[in-house]
Amino acid sequence: MKKTAVLLAILLFAGTLSAKKVKFSVDMTGQIVSANGVHITGDFQAAAGLGPDWDPGTAPMSQVGNTSIYSIIVNIPAFKKYEYRILNGDQTYESEFVPEESRVQFDGGDNRWLYVDSLANDTTFVGAIVFGGNAPAGKTLIRYKVDMNLAGNISAAGVHVGTSYQTTVFSPLAARLYSFGNGIYEVVNYVTNNAYSFIYYNGNTVGSGETVPGSCATNGKRTVTVSKDTVLAQVCFASCLACVGVGITENTKTMNTLKLYPNPASSYLVLNTISEQVSSFAVNDLYGKEIISKQGFKNGETIDVSALQKGIYFIVTKDQSGNISTGKFTVE
Repeated sequence: MKKTAVLLAILLFAGTLSAKKVKFSVDMTGQIVSANGVHITGDFQAAAGLGPDWDPGTAPMSQVGNTSIYSIIVNIPAFKKYEYRILNGDQTYESEFVPEESRVQFDGGDNRWLYVDSLANDTTFVGAIVFGGNAPAGKTLIRYKVDMNLAGNISAAGVHVGTSYQTTVFSPLAARLYSFGNGIYEVVNYVTNNAYSFIYYNGNTVGSGETVPGSCATNGKRTVTVSKDTVLAQVCFASCLACVGVGITENTKTMNTLKLYPNPASSYLVLNTISEQVSSFAVNDLYGKEIISKQGFKNGETIDVSALQKGIYFIVTKDQSGNISTGKFTVE
């Protein structure tokens, strides 16, 4: 009996160590709140002791004072991805409509999601996201997406993003990304509209950071200006472009801003862009490796491609305002 009691105590202690406090909140401003209250439903409920997963009526959220904010704190296992929705009531049909930018796999499932990435003795606060919205009031969603298919072995410490708005800027520890199984790692953050810098890490140390090609880097970092809810273009780790051969997608609007001729090329390539202020360009191969680059480039200049092997290449230009355009050409 004594051994059984000790074993039970050990198991309970281990369970406590693997659990993490997570605070879910929702801003119901502008909603007529149901007489049955506000509830959350998701695939974490059983683990949190809140009835069966996706039960719409067993996880009520409590109003915070006299505000329009409703919250619930749960203890759930760490290092897992969870999906959830908010209900204005206690029935499944009273669920919010989750915007695409916030959904699982973006264009896949239609639930919200988060990855619990820490066992630290604190509470992960998701944020008081507006009911049916993408972010808390006064904030904007930014969704990072990096393709690790060509990055070699993925660190056991996970893939992270370091940003200029973190408490410790460009921290390799603060924001761990999650993959839905396709080699694409993602995370959702909420920020105020502004310009930011960021870098991806294959691990959680400064030395595990990517080397961002100069054609899409400012002071060695990637940059983004956020003015609305933003899902960043999927890029290959340590590259300016998507990983070719593993689901590359081309932005037609961006591609059409460049005119390349002759294409296919054999010895030279002429580049013309809509912008008259092109300041640099870089030519990358299929794997995102930078082959040719030049600063002080002028629109209409000839690029010598005679030394390139036959195949498909991508070109990235940057103008004096920091705007980036991409195009594709073939060497034969």
